[in-house]
Amino acid sequence: MYKETFDFYDRTSLKSYNLDKTMRYQLNMLDRLDVFTRKHCENVGDLTCRLCEHLHCNKGFTEYCTICAYLHDIGKQFIPPSILQKPGKLTDEEFEVMKTHTTIGYKMCMEDLKLRPYAAGPYYHHEALDGSGYPQGLTKKDIPYEAQIIRVADEYDAIVSKRQYKSHIGISDTLKILIENTKPHEPIQKSAALSVVGEHAKLGKNNPAIVRVLFKVVIEDIEYEIFLTQSYIKDLNDELKRLKQVEKYDIAMQKAKKEKDKNYYLEGMKLLLKNNETPENYKSVYEEYKKAYETRKAIIDNLYHEIKIIKKLKV
Repeated sequence: MYKETFDFYDRTSLKSYNLDKTMRYQLNMLDRLDVFTRKHCENVGDLTCRLCEHLHCNKGFTEYCTICAYLHDIGKQFIPPSILQKPGKLTDEEFEVMKTHTTIGYKMCMEDLKLRPYAAGPYYHHEALDGSGYPQGLTKKDIPYEAQIIRVADEYDAIVSKRQYKSHIGISDTLKILIENTKPHEPIQKSAALSVVGEHAKLGKNNPAIVRVLFKVVIEDIEYEIFLTQSYIKDLNDELKRLKQVEKYDIAMQKAKKEKDKNYYLEGMKLLLKNNETPENYKSVYEEYKKAYETRKAIIDNLYHEIKIIKKLKV
């Protein structure tokens, strides 16, 4: 049974942290971004807030980390659309341009007194624990904890979100990718004189403790979606029952011999019909409701399947 909890999809839920006021100036900065990047920033900010809650972070850090997350891709407003929205893999040269959104975002924050406290979000969110990230190639001990949280939220939403230039990847498959990125890979040569050795060679890109918490958040969100979909299915089922009763009156009217009886059943039909429904079109309306019902049922079955898979995953 779903138990209603904090809903990070609802902006009003952030009022528990007074972020609706604190973030007003920072969120206005996102108006400069394209629609997909803005939505991504909102998703990452909301997910970061949830992760902080599950990581038992205090209120002050949660506020700070959430705002950092909302601003993490603010530098992308200066990335050419031909690169930002390219429907395919970036060339090495294009990727180098894309990577500059971290330093551009950092510079924007440092030049604005109201944004300066949150510069860590744009600057560090692509750093990886094993030193393979950018812009500086830092390792775990030098990467702020807030950036480690934002990185996981950013990677999850970037992969799972459907966009016009990439195909959709399922929730459990997305989590498998994040799990893979907690595992150590080949040591990264940072320069001719320095390589990632020792404890760094045992690290992956993502913090496994944060990825484990992400599982809990994702399962909560799937259960919430199931809860909402089940409520909608119940409404659809009520409509199907109503239209089935209309059909019974229709059949009875067709069989009736007397005009008086025909009118009786016709009036019964009209009492059950709603706006834009008529004795002539109710069957097509019924088919539309039936199709919607079956689609939502399939969605719920798929979501339960995703939960089953996620609970078996190990980090």
